[in-house]
Amino acid sequence: MAQKTILNIFKKKTSPKEALRSSKREMSVATRGIEREIASLQLEEKKLVAEIKKTAKTGNEIEMLSESIDETLDKDEAEEETEELTNQVLDEIGVDIASQLSSAPKGRISSKKVENVVPARSGSTDVEDLEKRLASLRRI
Repeated sequence: MAQKTILNIFKKKTSPKEALRSSKREMSVATRGIEREIASLQLEEKKLVAEIKKTAKTGNEIEMLSESIDETLDKDEAEEETEELTNQVLDEIGVDIASQLSSAPKGRISSKKVENVVPARSGSTDVEDLEKRLASLRRI
């Protein structure tokens, strides 16, 4: 410590102008370093923002895909509900499609002349009954 003091005594004293110049130089070096750090941080921020946007976009795409799947499943459920309701209504009015289809003739129907065919009396009452039911349904 004593040696430093001795060296400082023999050292030329800096003028205020030189001290100011030296301080300015040190300040500009420090300012450049800080500006470099700021630029580096801004670049890193831009990268992070881009990554966040990319992640958000991917998240939105997944969310939209999930919503589409849910909507599609909802449509399937709606179709099932509609079919169930239709079957319930048909059951209530006494229409059993399965039994009617199973009793329907199979294969080719031969062509017969309509003139020679005489409708049975019981068949026409069934048709009349069905027409009455249809008319009552149309009023509803």
